[in-house]
Amino acid sequence: MENTLGLYLHIPFCRSKCDYCDFYSLAGQDDRMDDYQQALLRHIAETAPRTRKQVVNSVYIGGGTPTWYGEKRLLELLSAVKKRFVLSKDVEITLEGNPDSVDEKMLRRLRRAGVNRLSMGMQSACDKELAAVHRPHTYRQTADAVKAARAARIKSINLDLIYGLPGQTDESWHTSVEAALSLEPEHLSCYGLTVEEDTALARRVAQGEQLPSDDEQAERYLWTVERLARAGFEQYEVSNFSKTGCQSRHNLKYWMGRPYVGLGAAAHSDFGGCRYSFVRDLDTYIRGVMGDGKLLDEMDEIPRRERGSEYLMLRLRTTHGIEEWEYRREYYMNFDPISAKLAEYEQRGWAAQTGRRWHFTPKGFLLSNRLIGELMELQEVETLADTLELIRGGRLPGKDRPQKGG
Repeated sequence: MENTLGLYLHIPFCRSKCDYCDFYSLAGQDDRMDDYQQALLRHIAETAPRTRKQVVNSVYIGGGTPTWYGEKRLLELLSAVKKRFVLSKDVEITLEGNPDSVDEKMLRRLRRAGVNRLSMGMQSACDKELAAVHRPHTYRQTADAVKAARAARIKSINLDLIYGLPGQTDESWHTSVEAALSLEPEHLSCYGLTVEEDTALARRVAQGEQLPSDDEQAERYLWTVERLARAGFEQYEVSNFSKTGCQSRHNLKYWMGRPYVGLGAAAHSDFGGCRYSFVRDLDTYIRGVMGDGKLLDEMDEIPRRERGSEYLMLRLRTTHGIEEWEYRREYYMNFDPISAKLAEYEQRGWAAQTGRRWHFTPKGFLLSNRLIGELMELQEVETLADTLELIRGGRLPGKDRPQKGG
């Protein structure tokens, strides 16, 4: 539906910082939670009136570790969201959390307040692997947390897993996947470990620590796709798998190019034809909301042609993929060079066509950054050719093509 909107609230506080994490998150600053809460509540009140024409059908409270933020503050945020925004009757409300910071009583109260989806960072079933990256929980706590969520009647549960952790083997990865399946979640997110700059893990690698190789990660990924398919999980995005009807509505907004509003320090939005983000600093964000300093970090209007690039970049992360006339109709661009390149990929087992839609195969997903880059280069060549055509025709470059029959 065109008038639906996603809402994201960023909670940057954590019990501790995991070695691989490069999200904006803070450990040891719990004394700033109340100040942040007041800023976030004000931000909600100021932003909601600008969304009155949209119906919010997904709310995602992410972080950081929102469950570390405390039940009382989360309930207060949910109350403010319900009061200020227009929510759909079937709104999906997702709460991120860690297994060590939830219990049945807390989850029961949050479920009554509207939370119907819980996303937890399990990451591994091997406690040594968890300790190696300073995760603050054990596998036993994950199992207990899932049990508590079921007792609290949370409708849908997602578990995050990471392949490529320090010390991980094929055998231990298989054990982790099987352990996750035994907990019967509705959704699984399986991510390959990425060494991000300025993280503790990056410093460890720089000092010589060895991690599982890219080839090892690839083998684990392909094994996982096959194993989860046998378990009844449909892959719908590079790293995401779900039971029928249990896809993440909120994350699909990102991948399908739908509008969303993000509130909180470092939160990003795509709304009103603009992409924008807020400052990645707790104190600066609080001062900015309270009217005493900078709040926006970046803001850009996105022209139609750039949206065409996003269409390729985002939708080819999904198994829904892309379609010729959808592309031509929305972006007025020639699909022929892209179609020819996708046909080449099909010959190599990297892409497939289902009906009129093109999508990557699991092997293609492994190479998706490179393949999407090649497709976007073709798109840039086409855009340049169109610009030259406009100049030769005496028309200003940058204008959209007129619709046929107009």
